[in-house]
Amino acid sequence: MKMKRARIIYNPSSGREMVKRDMLDILNVYEEAGYETSTFATTPEPLSAQNEATRAAKAGFDLIVAAGGDGTINEVVNGIAPLDKRPMMAIIPAGTTNDYARALKISRDDPLKAAKAILNKQTIKMDIGEIQAYQPAKDGEEVEKQPVHYFMNIAALGTLSELTYAVPSSLKSLYGYLAYLVKGAELLTHLKPFSGKVTYDDGEYEGDISMIFLALTNSVAGFETIVPDAKLDDGKFTLLIVKKSNMWQIAQLAAQVLKGGAHVNNPQLIYKKTSKVDIQPLNGDPIKVNLDGEYGGDAPMTFDNLKQHIEFVANVTSDVKDETTSKVQEQFVEQVEKLEETGGHEGLTDTPAKEADK
Repeated sequence: MKMKRARIIYNPSSGREMVKRDMLDILNVYEEAGYETSTFATTPEPLSAQNEATRAAKAGFDLIVAAGGDGTINEVVNGIAPLDKRPMMAIIPAGTTNDYARALKISRDDPLKAAKAILNKQTIKMDIGEIQAYQPAKDGEEVEKQPVHYFMNIAALGTLSELTYAVPSSLKSLYGYLAYLVKGAELLTHLKPFSGKVTYDDGEYEGDISMIFLALTNSVAGFETIVPDAKLDDGKFTLLIVKKSNMWQIAQLAAQVLKGGAHVNNPQLIYKKTSKVDIQPLNGDPIKVNLDGEYGGDAPMTFDNLKQHIEFVANVTSDVKDETTSKVQEQFVEQVEKLEETGGHEGLTDTPAKEADK
C-alpha cells in the first residue's frame, strides 16, 4: 500500500522559533499518522508559502501542514484554494492571536500538541472566502478586475482593521494579545468613518460606516463571542456593519461582545448572514481591506463564500481555552462599566443612514 505524503510549510521565525525547535518530534507525529513527511522553511521572498503550497498540491501531496501565524496559514490557503484538486490541510499555530487555531480548537501554546491533532482523525470541511477587487466601469468601459484572493477567517475594513499591521512585530512577540488591546485603545481616539455602500444577499446599507467585519469563524482578534452563532461550514459569512460611531459607542459595542454577544441587538450594528457581499466606497477614496490580519488591497471588492472548500484537521470535540485572554477581556469590560458610571459616554451622536431590505 502506497504511503500518503505530507508537506510541512513552516515559518522558521514564528513563535520564538518553537516550531523549528520541535520539528523532529512533529515529523514523527505525522509519520505515526501514516504520512511520509517532509518540510519546507519559508523564505523572505514574497508568497514563499503560497508558491510552495501550490507546488506541493500539484505534486500530489495528500496533506499540507501550515506552521506559523495566521499570515502563513492565509498564504497556504491561497496556494491551494484555486485548484480543482485540493489536499487536506492541518495547522500548527505559532503566531500572536492564532484566530484560526482557536476556531478549529487546536492547541495554541504547544506546537507538538497541535500536530498531534492529526491522530484524533477529526476533520471539518471549512468555508473559504473568495475576493475580487475591481475598478467600476466609467463612460461605457468594462469593469477592470484584479486577481482573485482568498481568506479563511476575517475580512475587515475601517480604522481598527489597520490594527494588526499597526502593531510593531517586536511588540507582538513580547506582549502578544495585550499589544493589540493597547494599540486598539490608541486607534479608538483616531476613528475615521468612511462612506460606503454594502450589498448583501437580502438587502443593502448605504451611509457613513465606522467598521465592517466579514467573518467565517467565531474567532476575531481573540474575541470568541463577536460571532456567537458562527458555523464553519454553512456557506455563509457573518456580516457586521458598525454604523458611524464615536469612541464611546465603539467601546460599548466591544464590551457587549465580551459579555456574551449582546452586541448583535445594538442599533449601531447591522448583523447579517450572507453568502455574497459587495462593498463600494461612495466618496471615491479607496478603502483599505484587512484579510486575515494583513493588508489585502482596497475596496471596491466582492466577496463570495466557497462552501466547505478545504478540509482541515480539527479537534471538533475539544474545548481549548485561553485564561490569559479571558482576564484581559474582563478588565476591558470593567473599564467600560466605570466609564458608564462616571458619564464617559457623553457626546453620543445619531447617525443618519439608510438600510433597505429587499
